[in-house]
Amino acid sequence: MRMQCFGHGMNDKRVTRAISLCKRIVSCFWYSWKKRRHLAEVQIQLGLPSHQLITESATRWGSRQQMIERVLEQEGALAKVLSNDKKTRHLVPTWQDLEVLEAVQKVLKPLQDFTDALSGEEYVTLSYVKPVLHLFNESLLACEEGDSELCKSIKTGIVEYLNRKYSDPATTDLLEM
Repeated sequence: MRMQCFGHGMNDKRVTRAISLCKRIVSCFWYSWKKRRHLAEVQIQLGLPSHQLITESATRWGSRQQMIERVLEQEGALAKVLSNDKKTRHLVPTWQDLEVLEAVQKVLKPLQDFTDALSGEEYVTLSYVKPVLHLFNESLLACEEGDSELCKSIKTGIVEYLNRKYSDPATTDLLEM
């Protein structure tokens, strides 16, 4: 059974815009050794970890979440480097972009941790699917009181996708074996 990466399946205009901005930021540093060097200097000045940015890949599970996590981690250094160049000032994330990225990160990070743990298993069988769906529905993707509307929307979208995917009779019969 094939399942898409949750991060690649989100279709909200705010999320799309914020992720597009992340991709452009990563691309800006990827193609400029001067910007990478300046970023490394600013990371030291600000006491941030000396991490490179992570590129999203459509074929790598969790890469979108990892890209977002790194952009959020390095936000101060990125803003400083990008704002020093009039050609890249427009790439400095706004507070709205950061709010959206933080919401996406809040939802995807526990799922990433879970899929990392599951992928470390030597054999993952079909018998894992029902307990995992239950865990996602009841715990990891359950809307909480402090969740923003965007967080709730993302969680609900993922839960609906999973429940739709595994609710057809043939799949249900297979999972019941």
